[in-house]
Amino acid sequence: MNPKQLTFEHDGRTYTCTVEAQRATPDQPRWWVAISGDPQRYAPIEASPSDTEKSVRARIIGFYERHLWVRAQPAAARMGFGQPGRPGRPRKAVGS
Repeated sequence: MNPKQLTFEHDGRTYTCTVEAQRATPDQPRWWVAISGDPQRYAPIEASPSDTEKSVRARIIGFYERHLWVRAQPAAARMGFGQPGRPGRPRKAVGS
């Protein structure tokens, strides 16, 4: 079985998945997924002739759970000022 479209529910969300070609790589179709409650559409995995509903579902759920985990992490603090790899200018001493 090689599905081209599937819809399923998991953890209160509806996942609508379709195989589509990307403009940049039309010879490498990907699974695109729209998830209820999320305005963004994603193309997280390449489509394969060996795809089954079960395998696609597991990969999509794994992708989205990881995505939610990453999104929930606190923002990383940025260190330093100026351009990366270039030290800042030394300050002049007051009164000199």
